[in-house]
Amino acid sequence: MKCWNRIGKYSMNHIFKLKNHIKQYDWGSPDWLPQLLGVDNKERKPWAELWMGIHQEGPSEIEYEGAAIGLSELINQEPCRYLGSEIGSRFGTLPFLFKALAAGKPLSIQAHPSLVQAQAGWDRENQAGIPLKASNRNYKDPNHKPEILCALRDFRAMSGFRECPEIVKRLEMLAEFGPDSTQTALGSLSRILTSSDEQPQRLRMFFKALFSLSSAVKRELSVCVKTYQEALVKAHPEYSREWETAAYFAELYPGDPAAIAPLYLNVIDLRPGQAIYIPAGILHAYISGFGVELMANSDNVLRGGLTSKHIDLEELLHILDFTPFNPEILNPQGTIYPTSCKEFTLSVMTGLNNNPLYCHTKAGPAIVLVTQGTLTIRYLNSSEVCVLKQGESAFISALDAQEFYVFQGDCTLYAATVGDCAL
Repeated sequence: MKCWNRIGKYSMNHIFKLKNHIKQYDWGSPDWLPQLLGVDNKERKPWAELWMGIHQEGPSEIEYEGAAIGLSELINQEPCRYLGSEIGSRFGTLPFLFKALAAGKPLSIQAHPSLVQAQAGWDRENQAGIPLKASNRNYKDPNHKPEILCALRDFRAMSGFRECPEIVKRLEMLAEFGPDSTQTALGSLSRILTSSDEQPQRLRMFFKALFSLSSAVKRELSVCVKTYQEALVKAHPEYSREWETAAYFAELYPGDPAAIAPLYLNVIDLRPGQAIYIPAGILHAYISGFGVELMANSDNVLRGGLTSKHIDLEELLHILDFTPFNPEILNPQGTIYPTSCKEFTLSVMTGLNNNPLYCHTKAGPAIVLVTQGTLTIRYLNSSEVCVLKQGESAFISALDAQEFYVFQGDCTLYAATVGDCAL
């Protein structure tokens, strides 16, 4: 077969250094990804994401003796060999997408569909003839997108609706300031949140009502949080993060009702090494910072503010989970960040004094990213060795019985594996 002729000469290799795509979005940072990769960003463009995987919007290539082919082509040649027989049979392809993410400015507030919702939305938009690149396209693939974000630097995010009484308290504080029309609008939103309906229904009605406010009132909300930020911090210093973040949003996106998102979503600050897991249907946004992100192999995004891109409010309302949700801040248990996701697991390892730091004997594949120092990976059933410096990554194929790798070096590495095959 064609791909065998192309790959066959080195198909016995097990470790493949990756060449990855850089995504340059407006919200990226001109510094953090170039610093990780050790390159000079002379044009000071905003480098936002480094993609490691096989997603069609940014597939990795493997490097071997000057040749470059797609990682997906390698895997498609023999899925059960490169993924392992069990994972190859279950998924048929690499089921996760690994990224380094540099949020110099806030990403859009967003949520991701469940697997059932994604498959239905994909089929529906295909049948409607909406081009895959169209600005109003919601579903880029038929997959769900649960994800975990781990901070490499201090990182601020929002995730999950607050409890209704918490939101009302913050709305009433904001209503102490601003014109009568702003107070009236905030009062009507508070009454929705204090109705007799079940809490998810109240939150759904609140969210829809917020986006249904008149353009004039939306602008007044932005003006209010910007104008009275200092007064709000002085009057209610325990919520200074909320007021400062809302004022920042209002400055970037005046008139966007999501400017007050810090009042209805949880604001989360992560220290380096801490992570949050975001399942399907959870409204969230990454505000600032640098980290690694691991998700199911999907690019499906439904936006809910802080963006000039398409917002489909009805579809967002359809996929959102309005149950209050405050994500747990995760620290590694041993080397692993525990989640319930079957498609992926994130691990972290740190080596000192060039001692062996890990012996890998699991059956599944992995993508490894070195964030500091130098890592040597040795496949001990042959002389195969791969050296990764800071910013470099590699795909490691699945193992058969009696096979194993040893990781060694003065380094910090993050590894993406399939759910039950964590390093």
